[in-house]
Amino acid sequence: MTARSIRFRLMRRARMALPLAIAALLLIVPAALGFDGGQGTYGETDDKIVTDAGFIVIAFFPLLILLLSLIQWRLDKRKERRKMAHKRLAKDEAAWRGGW
Repeated sequence: MTARSIRFRLMRRARMALPLAIAALLLIVPAALGFDGGQGTYGETDDKIVTDAGFIVIAFFPLLILLLSLIQWRLDKRKERRKMAHKRLAKDEAAWRGGW
């Protein structure tokens, strides 16, 4: 058996096992969290807790978008610098190829 065929078999098994594992977790988790009269993991909630959680969600998504946009901006700048350096090297190499 080659390493490639072994890798293929493992990937096929993983693709078959992943949906089964997700389905099992989806069935088990509600039963595991259904204790304490349905209060959940945080405990008893009131309006203030729900409002604060809503504000956290409202603040989280714009901050996430800002963070991901800044990361993308930095990566684009890096890509442009690499492209310019590649063009500069190609131009220098073409100048040296002039020959006799």
